Amino acid sequence: MFLTQRLACEVVAAVLGGRNLTDTLLATWRRETTLLPRQRSAVQDISYGTLRAYGRIRFILERLLSRPIHEPDLHALLATGIYQLRHSRAAPYTVVDHAVKVAGKLGSGRGKGLVNAVLRNYLRQQDELEAAAAADPVAAHDHPAWWVDTMRQAYPADWASLIAASNGRPPMSLRVNQRQCQRDDYLALLAAEGLAARAVSSVGIQLEQPVAVDRLPKFAEGWVSVQDIGAQWAAPLLDVQPGMRVLDACAAPGGKTCHLLELADVELTAVDVDAKRLDRVRGNLERLQLRAHLLEGDASQPQRWWDGQQFDRILADVPCSATGVVRRHPDIKWLRRPEDFANFATQQAAMLEALWGCLKPGGLLLYATCSVFPQENAQQLTAFLARHPEARRVPLPAPLPSHGQLLPNDDHDGFYYALLAK
Repeated sequence: MFLTQRLACEVVAAVLGGRNLTDTLLATWRRETTLLPRQRSAVQDISYGTLRAYGRIRFILERLLSRPIHEPDLHALLATGIYQLRHSRAAPYTVVDHAVKVAGKLGSGRGKGLVNAVLRNYLRQQDELEAAAAADPVAAHDHPAWWVDTMRQAYPADWASLIAASNGRPPMSLRVNQRQCQRDDYLALLAAEGLAARAVSSVGIQLEQPVAVDRLPKFAEGWVSVQDIGAQWAAPLLDVQPGMRVLDACAAPGGKTCHLLELADVELTAVDVDAKRLDRVRGNLERLQLRAHLLEGDASQPQRWWDGQQFDRILADVPCSATGVVRRHPDIKWLRRPEDFANFATQQAAMLEALWGCLKPGGLLLYATCSVFPQENAQQLTAFLARHPEARRVPLPAPLPSHGQLLPNDDHDGFYYALLAK
């Protein structure tokens, strides 16, 4: 437990210092090569849990500390300690004892005594502190105040439930590769392995409990991929047909790229601005035994990588705030700033404008984000359609909402889709 507490403390400190949670965990796994699966799981659980509940945890720490802590590692250790005392099955004295030992390794002379005192004071005052936190807007919602205000303005009737959904644990959903097997056959394979699951769509399956991918039957052979049910709508909406030229303009990590190729034998070009992230696309293609042409390039500047031949279909899964997938990436809540949205909107408009010129007359372009904020979605499309009278918005099939905004719930994350015909 000492090791997992120390590593979780390092991860949380890095994220609160501005680093991406996923990248930080991957770097940790590469460095700590002897970790057992259960230890990785524990580090991940503490890290994700602390960040999901960080609004409340920070509120509690401010009440317990006489002055702010300026050592990031020590602050993160106290935050992870509070999380464990609130949620861990371990005995409180064990959590406190191991946290004190970790403090002894941080190099701060006051660390051990401070950690011991703060965590024990939390245990003595827990009911009072939790009641006070429940009355504070940021602590109660575990989101920054500006985020809550923006959600309230965008969704006056549903904002509280949407915030609550963003604080939950996401479902684990699978997409069956129909080139390898059918959904019901894969459900039978899961049942044989003792993994409870249910069908959600013709290729979508949701597991009752998340598991490591190495427990999924035939995962290495490409029979199935992990993909949120909401994200599984993207590829079918483009209605790809054999022989078409298809562009996935912001392809990494490649889930939608591969889904398009599973649906039809198309000539697919996958572009991403990040060469390292393109490696993830390549890895997914290899596992699923699929082929695409991979290019490093900026979707807003196709003149630098495009051969000039227009595409029948374009998927523009543009960079966004990722506010619809925050339960999978709780660091987003604490790393995003209000001014980020203007920057994203500028990027999105530039990409949509540039990619429209790459589409054949009669072709389809799918604009997609994993955001729930209107300035990246409905407002972006309204502005584009005003600039392009030749563009027509195609109605989405049921059960997708006509406005294209999927909101996070028990089945899927938050996404936005707008299908445009030229």
